This record gives sequence, structure tokens and C-alpha cells, in this order.
Amino acid sequence: MPASGLPIFPADTPLTSQGAGGWKRELGEAIRDPEELIEQLGLPEELKAAARRSAEAFPLVVPESYVARMKPGNSRDPLLLQVLPTLWETESPEAFLEDAVGDLASRKAPGLLQKYEGRGLLVTTGTCAVHCRYCFRRHYPYGEEPKSLAQWEPAFEAIRNDESLQEILLSGGDPLVLSDRRVGEFLYRLAEIPQIKRVRIHSRLPVVLPSRVTEELAELLSSTRLTPFVVIHANHRQELVGDCGAAVRRLVRGGITVLNQAVLLRGINDDLESLVGLSEGLLDLGVVPYYLHQLDRVAGTAHFEVDRAKGLRLIDEMRERLPGYGIPQYVEEIAGGSSKMPIRPADTSR
Repeated sequence: MPASGLPIFPADTPLTSQGAGGWKRELGEAIRDPEELIEQLGLPEELKAAARRSAEAFPLVVPESYVARMKPGNSRDPLLLQVLPTLWETESPEAFLEDAVGDLASRKAPGLLQKYEGRGLLVTTGTCAVHCRYCFRRHYPYGEEPKSLAQWEPAFEAIRNDESLQEILLSGGDPLVLSDRRVGEFLYRLAEIPQIKRVRIHSRLPVVLPSRVTEELAELLSSTRLTPFVVIHANHRQELVGDCGAAVRRLVRGGITVLNQAVLLRGINDDLESLVGLSEGLLDLGVVPYYLHQLDRVAGTAHFEVDRAKGLRLIDEMRERLPGYGIPQYVEEIAGGSSKMPIRPADTSR
């Protein structure tokens, strides 16, 4: 043990179980060809040309585990619509920007963003296991962020020198596409900084690539003095079945607080039954329905936007069906804002 009492992992020390090879193989075998996805699901041939064209700007990536939860032959499947490239992505109103949430203006050091008091965010990687078509970082310049541990030193130094920080978010991309070793390096480096109390891991992998959530990973996330939170991202109850449910339960039973952030998406979950079903599915797994986000106005995503008045009406209707702890906060992110902002009736003019 070093002086800090934190373990140092030699380069040849395996931290993951036999399950590690499984999730890495699944990630490597994810579908990246739109035509393959369309053919596998038995969808109309006319979808291919549009999907190929849109995928040139923002490639398709979707694991087979996630595809297995889609309904063959249904071109309006709520999971399919989240990942299938369409020509709608080539049409963006002026209000839809490449950096709609002000990420670049909040960059304090390479890889480190700080938007809100007491919290910082590390862009740990530019890689994801799935490319959601509404992604708010689909235009982010990941190539400018650190790759090696040495390149991360300025970010750790900036965190150490800012005594106002108490919580660090690991984001990306998706931090759980990193190996257990690399995730552990982030955790243990942060745990050495006295003022940091909590770590929050934002990841879509428990939903789209559930095999990533091994017992070893769950143990690793709780292995430092930092209080861990995992924020998953599910938008529809259909995502929460089978191996996804087992993966989420593994985190919950490991003593980790698990929250969900969803995005309100046109044609996917913008109806009462879908939102109630999502909250009920999350609660049954021990997950807190944390946020329902208004779509970030990112270039290429306008076709997913839902009117705010409709969103507010849906939240009101959910209150008639669910206990208070099952109602997510309906929020939006405004570039330069001091926090996620609750959406109220006066905000429906946008």
C-alpha cells in the first residue's frame, strides 16, 4: 500500500473476472453497419439509403444485446428509433447548435468541465457502446481530451487546487467502456484528494451492454472512501428487461445508489403509458427516476423535440398514477446556467 492507503495496481494485475472478455467481445461485435441492422430486424429496404447517409456524419453503433430487445419488423420500435440514423438528422433549425449545453465554455483543464458549484466533470473517453441519435455530445471534440494518465495530471491538479469541489462526475463518452483498471485509476486518484467526498458515474452501459456490470466492477465502484452514485440512462421500459434488469440489480444490491436520467423524446416516450411504465420498471429494480430531460437543442436532433407544455402535462398526469418518489424532475440544461433548471408553466414559450 502507498502512504495514502490506496492500492496500486501493477500493469499485469487483472481486475476483472472472466466476464470481462465477454463484454469487451460484445462491444467489439456491436453492429456498425446500418444495412445489417435493418436486415437483421426485417425492416423496409427504403430505410437503408437514409441510414447510410446519416451514419456518415455520426456513425451507427449498437450492441446485439440492445438489438435483441427490439421488435422485428417494427420500424417505430422505441429502442430502434433511438439508434437508427435518419435523414431528419441533416435538417437543423438555427436554434439547434453543436455545443448547445456550453460544454466548451466550461472547460477548466484538459478533460475537466465545471458548470455547477461544488461539482466537476471528467470527460474520461470519447467512446460509447451505443450512439444515441439525440446525443448532446455528438459534436464534442473528444480528440482534444487526454488519453494517457500523464495527460490527465493537469485535470487532477486543478481538482486538487479547487477546495470548493466535493463531487466529481465520470462521464464521456461513457466511462464504463474503460477497463476496470482505468476506472480504478480514476477512482483512486480522486480518493486521494481530501475535499472530494462523492463520485458519480454516468453510464449507458448497464442498459445497452449489461454484461459490463460484473461483480468485480460493482465492488470496485465501492472500494474507495468516496460515496459512489451510478446514473444510468433508460428512456423506455422495454430497455429494462432481461440482462439489463440483472445488471442494474447487481449495482443496487452492491449498496450503490442508482439513479436514472431519461430524455423526453418524440415518438419514443412522449405518452403517459411509456413514462409511467419507465418509472415503474425503474422502481421495481430499486432505481430512482431522477431526471426527465427536455431535449438539448443539439444540431441534428430537432426531430426528437417534444413541446414543453406537453411535457408538463405528462408530469401532472404521472402524479395521478405514481407515488411522489416515482416522479422524475422535469428539467433542462441551459448553457451558462448554475444548475439543471426545473421546467415550469412559464417556460413553455420556447
